[in-house]
Amino acid sequence: YYSSYYGSSYYGSYGSSSSSYDYAIDPDKSIQMIGASVGFGKRLSWPDDYFTLQTSLNYHVYILKDWQYFPVSNGTSNSLSIESVLSRNSIDNPYYTRKGSTFTLDVELAPPYSLFQDNSKLARQDKYSKEKMKWLEFYKVKFSTKTFTPLTSGTHTLVFHTRSDMGFLGHYNKNKVSPFDSYYMGGDGNSYYSSSYITEYIPLRGYENGALTSSYSDVATCYARFVAELRYPFMLESSSTIYGLMFAEAGNAWTDFKYFNPFALKRSLGAGVRIFLPMIGMLGIDWGYGFDETFGSKSNSGSNFHFVIGQEF
Repeated sequence: YYSSYYGSSYYGSYGSSSSSYDYAIDPDKSIQMIGASVGFGKRLSWPDDYFTLQTSLNYHVYILKDWQYFPVSNGTSNSLSIESVLSRNSIDNPYYTRKGSTFTLDVELAPPYSLFQDNSKLARQDKYSKEKMKWLEFYKVKFSTKTFTPLTSGTHTLVFHTRSDMGFLGHYNKNKVSPFDSYYMGGDGNSYYSSSYITEYIPLRGYENGALTSSYSDVATCYARFVAELRYPFMLESSSTIYGLMFAEAGNAWTDFKYFNPFALKRSLGAGVRIFLPMIGMLGIDWGYGFDETFGSKSNSGSNFHFVIGQEF
């Protein structure tokens, strides 16, 4: 695959004062991503038939030119990693799930190149120098769960849905830390800039996009998020699925694992609606109210609307 972005509008305006020019397309500022992946997957028969295991070898190239919205602004960075995903899925329907659960454990490892480099030389270089970022080294662990519990019987079933997910991006050597594959948290998840190949977008309704990430130069390396929803279907037809929901969720992101605290979370409440159309996919809108402060603000996040296009929060 190949993708390319220009200008500053793809990252958003959090943490900066922006004029109308800042949001214009600027061909002098760009990031290009090229990658390939090969892998295999297998359904497991133990502990039960719902388990699958997938392993892949991934290679990505990032080419940045004056990209001022990320810790690395210029240069070419290469990422070679092996990734394994163990998952279990027992849900009854992907569009309006009434019962079942899922869990996923995702582990990704890049080679520890710094073992074969002069550590004293690495210590003297800038944190994100071109030489350090030429070959990225990291390890990444993510864990997520979802549960669906029917509260009523019949076709139009009221469902209690919970999900939780956590992620951690680590390094082997404190003098060679990768900002790629870090986390950008808050908002609706619909960011043209965000990609699981450079910065993983973690939605949190009730807050603006990226509001729980401190700045462009200080990336988040770990996060936690917890969600509870009540869902009720208005229409369950082969041509369309429509359901409403009420949610409570909480989450936060931290720049270092030593600050990780699953009890220091930003909270929100809200409601929304989902429409699934076979020719289009998932569409929806949510209103959320954030009860806590964010970086650079002394007041709570307040009321925010979020749109869903082709994905679930």
